[in-house]
Amino acid sequence: MTTHINTLTFNGLEVQKVDLQAQVSSGLPNFIIVGLPDKSIAESKERIRSAIQSIGLQLPAKRIVINLAPADLLKEGSHFDLPIVLGILAVMGVISNNKLKSYMVMGELGLDGAILPVNGVLPVALYANKNNLGLICPEACGNEAAWAQTQDIIAAPNLVSLINHFNGSEILETPSPKQIPLSSSSVDMSDVKGQETAKRALEVAAAGGHNLLMIGPPGSGKSMLASRLPSILPPMTINEALETSMINSIAGKFDASGLSLSRPFCAPHHSASTPALVGGGRKGTPGEISLAHNGVLFLDELPEFNRSTLEALRQPLENGNIQISRVNAHTTFPANFQLIAAMNPCRCGNLGQKEKECSRAPICAQEYMTKISGPLLDRIDIKIEVPAVSPWELADVKKGETSKVIQSRVINAREIQKSRLTNLGINSFCTNACLKGKLLEDICTIDKDAEKLLIAFADKNSLSARAYHRTLRLARTIADLQNESKILKLHIAEALSYRQSRYF
Repeated sequence: MTTHINTLTFNGLEVQKVDLQAQVSSGLPNFIIVGLPDKSIAESKERIRSAIQSIGLQLPAKRIVINLAPADLLKEGSHFDLPIVLGILAVMGVISNNKLKSYMVMGELGLDGAILPVNGVLPVALYANKNNLGLICPEACGNEAAWAQTQDIIAAPNLVSLINHFNGSEILETPSPKQIPLSSSSVDMSDVKGQETAKRALEVAAAGGHNLLMIGPPGSGKSMLASRLPSILPPMTINEALETSMINSIAGKFDASGLSLSRPFCAPHHSASTPALVGGGRKGTPGEISLAHNGVLFLDELPEFNRSTLEALRQPLENGNIQISRVNAHTTFPANFQLIAAMNPCRCGNLGQKEKECSRAPICAQEYMTKISGPLLDRIDIKIEVPAVSPWELADVKKGETSKVIQSRVINAREIQKSRLTNLGINSFCTNACLKGKLLEDICTIDKDAEKLLIAFADKNSLSARAYHRTLRLARTIADLQNESKILKLHIAEALSYRQSRYF
């Protein structure tokens, strides 16, 4: 007798269906798994044997063959444990095979028969819902699966309860989705003393989703400002949260307490490798730029990152995704993130302070700046200097604007952008930073004087086509913050001021 169980393997975020076939036949006792299984699947034989013994059963003293079809597709992950054991139990007659045909199955087994949590439950639940299938998964992953609105979810804590559920002696409760409440952030923009120009630039970046680079001496507040950007960003929509949560689910970082609408903030150390930042490795796992999808990627001490690692950011910054090519597979992960970077003006960080700067100034600063390539800088919309804060500003007890006040202006600007796209018949929302081609021309209605200023500046400073269009998008965001339908000269002037720096 042969039974069929629906299970899966992953290619990035894509779920690829696997037909698990279990067969028990006469012959010398043996347990064989075929179909390109990896080491974790090969080891499942011992977990399954112990789990079945723990519930008072024994594997048949016959030849057991498990085939994972299609056989030429590499299978990875411990989530094959549960479908394999259910296939064997169906052959043994413990569970009816007809009842299992309408489910996708995934879960890892403990030696005591417990069903342990696995990665990737959310994308599998969405796949099951799309294909009118139910889902059998670990109890710990039930709340995650419930966000897919799959009709029939069985989240079982162990094998015994799962068998009893199918045999009608126990009913497992259907899990319900949980959402982490939006709590007030422990950091606030009002904590920042001085730095009014930097706070304004951060507000513009938040309103339009623009990339930003801060340059200043050590201790001027660059990291402090960056850490407060999430507090002024609007919460994610449910669809954005599901996209981000799918990536976290694949990476094993999904918060078991529920779905969060707070935008992710990733700040990898400058020693991070290229695969750690952009994704890859043997299994093609998502990197920091994908974990920051719909959120913020903060790169502190930008020139200290490996040159090739920084260059790997160029394509995702332009396209909003990352393509990872390996011998066995080509994987695409979403990577629509907002880049916020910070750096010192030179290696010692004291350029321009005569009493502190090193003996190699300004040559050391030139060498330090050349670590960042021109094409990467061209993709950064805002470049600002963050000077040292004076003692008078530090001693001032007067507080600035709170994050909540700034966030309200940011949300209003984004609502204007969304309404504008809706009027053009575009339902998928994108920020001003993502506008391209004809859509950019249609949206950026510019005043004649403003256009003359932009053209003159672009001609004098030899701006690339990318820099020209990014300046236009930036001016559109500034106009949205002031609730102006047309881009005026003062908007272009402010946008151009953010693209100039004495260091570049």
